Amino acid sequence: MFHHNPQVWTAGRLREALAALPDETPIHIGVADGPGDFEGYGEYVLVDAEPVEMDLDGEGDAQGAQHGEAGPRVQFTLFADAVAGAYHLDLD
Repeated sequence: MFHHNPQVWTAGRLREALAALPDETPIHIGVADGPGDFEGYGEYVLVDAEPVEMDLDGEGDAQGAQHGEAGPRVQFTLFADAVAGAYHLDLD
């Protein structure tokens, strides 16, 4: 048992990291196999980014009220998909 507490990036930190890249640069994402385990990471590409409301079960209102927030919590989410290539169709 261990506590996993990753350093979550902010929009500002992401902007800073991308500042010197040309606009045409694709963004690849390495997804850890487990908490903090990037040795066998899965490679994905960024395909979308948008604000996502995080209140599917009505829990956001209670959590938000505890922190002085009203309504559901919204976070900006990056969406990834498998890299381009030929894949076997999964018929299951």
